[in-house]
Amino acid sequence: MNILDTAHAVVHDYPGGCESLAPRIGMSAQVLRNKANPNTDTHHLTLKNAIDVTAMTDDDRILEAWARERGYALVKVPDVGNCNDAAIVELMGEAWATHGDVGQEICKTLEDGRVELTEVDRVEQRIFKHAQVLFNISARLRGMAE
Repeated sequence: MNILDTAHAVVHDYPGGCESLAPRIGMSAQVLRNKANPNTDTHHLTLKNAIDVTAMTDDDRILEAWARERGYALVKVPDVGNCNDAAIVELMGEAWATHGDVGQEICKTLEDGRVELTEVDRVEQRIFKHAQVLFNISARLRGMAE
């Protein structure tokens, strides 16, 4: 999903949609609806709007989509207080699961003998998610270092 479609989804997935979110970020529901509409050429979310929406919704999909479009995997810096053996074991389980997701998506992509761009996009999404988990393990281990 591209960043404009992602912004639209984040705004509309917020409980109560535009009507509930807009006043919390200082604009009318109609203005937010127009700004979040990827098919509107006259209104656009500003960077400040995107930051406000992300903060208010506590939804990082816009940031993740931007990072993905730029070729980056976004990794949340872990809370040092949460760095312990149990957290690492939990993340290892998640890493095994996301590794399996990558393999499954590649198998689905190749099963008909053709590779389509939408399939490659899905494989990349699984790879980015897997990379995020691996980098998170590394960051947590760093947080545990004495």
